[in-house]
Amino acid sequence: MAEEEQKKEGAEMTEEAGGNSEAEAGPETISEPQAEAGEAAQQDMGQEEDAPAADGGEDSEEAPEGEDPKTWAEKRAAKKQAKQDKKTQVFKEQIEQLEDKVKRQLAEFENFRNRTEKEKHAMFETGAKSVVEKMLPIVDNFERGLATVPEEKKEDPFVDGMNRIYKQMLTELENIGVKPIEAVGKEFDPNLHNAVMQVESEEYESGVVAQELQKGYTYRDSVVRHSMVAVVV
Repeated sequence: MAEEEQKKEGAEMTEEAGGNSEAEAGPETISEPQAEAGEAAQQDMGQEEDAPAADGGEDSEEAPEGEDPKTWAEKRAAKKQAKQDKKTQVFKEQIEQLEDKVKRQLAEFENFRNRTEKEKHAMFETGAKSVVEKMLPIVDNFERGLATVPEEKKEDPFVDGMNRIYKQMLTELENIGVKPIEAVGKEFDPNLHNAVMQVESEEYESGVVAQELQKGYTYRDSVVRHSMVAVVV
């Protein structure tokens, strides 16, 4: 009996020791891999909750409470279109300003070109008239020299050669636009004639040119030298 009691007491002591060890151990601990997996799951759940708000932007905004979503969407579209139209109008105004500037510059350039052409033409005309004026005294000398040749010597080869040169010079002057001014028998014109004396005449009426003392010439409708004439009183 004593041995049985001792064995019973030993078993009870062993059970108490096992219970105390389990109590001291406390709740089960979670391993590190399990903890990391739990944190990742929580982050994924947070991202899923935040995703609609991040991706939606302005289009994801909901209509104010009590307003028709369709009407609200139409208002937003109209507002966007108004902004776009305003930008387009600004661009159109800028384009019109640039086009107007280009047109003005082209007009100024055209005026400059026309003015330059006129000035160049005027300079050419002035230079040509100056050359013609210097050649007219040579023509006068030919005429004076040929006028002094006696009738019996007009067929002389030298005289004939001088006469040919004189006619050739008149032809070339006429080709470039130089023409003699008609004077004798014409009514006096101060724009063409220069009256240096007055004479009496039974052939012509008063105010008519009776005599030409020096021949005048025009160059392209412009007077190079006035005719020196005598007018009937």
